[in-house]
Amino acid sequence: MARGNQRETDRQRAAARNAKKAGKTKDDGLTPEQRRERDAKALQEKTAKKAAQAAGGGLTGSKTSNK
Repeated sequence: MARGNQRETDRQRAAARNAKKAGKTKDDGLTPEQRRERDAKALQEKTAKKAAQAAGGGLTGSKTSNK
């Protein structure tokens, strides 16, 4: 079974896929330290929100059934 030009077309397709991925780099203009601070702040806000929900008795999001 001869593959013909399938190898060459596969190489071209792979190069096109890699070119798309290379163009999609995330650049938010932050240094790694700034990014860590931003992520830490978001995590603190998220945990505070969860704690407030738990303290308030909010059952939204839990999988308990009321029987």
